[in-house]
Amino acid sequence: MSKLPSLAPQNMTEAMEFSKMISQSGMVPGAYKGKPQDVLVAIQWGYELGLQPLQALQNIAVINGKPSVYGDAALALVKNDPRCAGVKEWIDGDGDDRVAHCLVKRRYAEEIEETERTFSVTDAKRAKLWGRQGPWTQYADRMLAMRARGFALRDAFPDALKGVITAEEAQDYPAEKSAPRDVTPTKPANPLDNLPPPPADDYEEYQAMDAEPEVIDVEPEPVPEPVPEPVREASPSRPEWVVYRHDGEAYKEADGNSIFVDAYETMIQVYGKKMDKEKTDPAEAVAMLYQIRDRNNATVKKLQATDRVRVVSVLNKMISKWEGK
Repeated sequence: MSKLPSLAPQNMTEAMEFSKMISQSGMVPGAYKGKPQDVLVAIQWGYELGLQPLQALQNIAVINGKPSVYGDAALALVKNDPRCAGVKEWIDGDGDDRVAHCLVKRRYAEEIEETERTFSVTDAKRAKLWGRQGPWTQYADRMLAMRARGFALRDAFPDALKGVITAEEAQDYPAEKSAPRDVTPTKPANPLDNLPPPPADDYEEYQAMDAEPEVIDVEPEPVPEPVPEPVREASPSRPEWVVYRHDGEAYKEADGNSIFVDAYETMIQVYGKKMDKEKTDPAEAVAMLYQIRDRNNATVKKLQATDRVRVVSVLNKMISKWEGK
């Protein structure tokens, strides 16, 4: 039986077309319908976390403008990490004495680190969550367990979750409100308001203005001769868009955003072919790729959003390939 082809996009053009198509589907969450830009960002977030595109759309939610991942997906990511040595969850007590526990074990060489976090009914009441309409009323035990799970997973595996919190926790935070804007119309300033008050005695002022001024002989001060400025030799300006190799040497000097992106992608492909041909040690290859990222990080940050996602995806794909060897 033939295997179905993967629907994961392989480059930026495919990703944009894929996002446009998915946003018009009736099988994606309502938050992504008709929003191909949000679909693209969600897919990129999923790539960073290790989720396939469709998994990302089903498990990543944007709440209050921040990405979050549902608790079941966070647990799956941690359990899929080879350093995970087990996750245990349970609830102690009855009624208002209930306490949810989550114990996460992480392997460090020959040692096992245990991280346990709890969330109780008392904690929920203190956070003004207990009795709130919705899941906290209908599935109280589940919500207690999700809070304990979220805290434990994030503390034990922050690198695997990339700092993303659980959607169940994000939904409980109040929406951020922007400061009210003052829309009161301002009256244009009158320049006459800044004039000094009139003199106490206008008649004396007018007399002083009409009187002949007293002539005083003043010797003019000598005018210093101008000192010519030193002649400076023109120095060539440093190109703004430079693609650097892993050793800090310039691979190509570009003269714009798009040319930098094309040169960056070409360089990554050249590195990949050379490392394949020379059968470079995977650890050494990954180290060189990370050096490339660090050398070009400042310039990548100046790219437009779509171009930045493009170059980051190309490099991350190459890193993942060599980390898997």
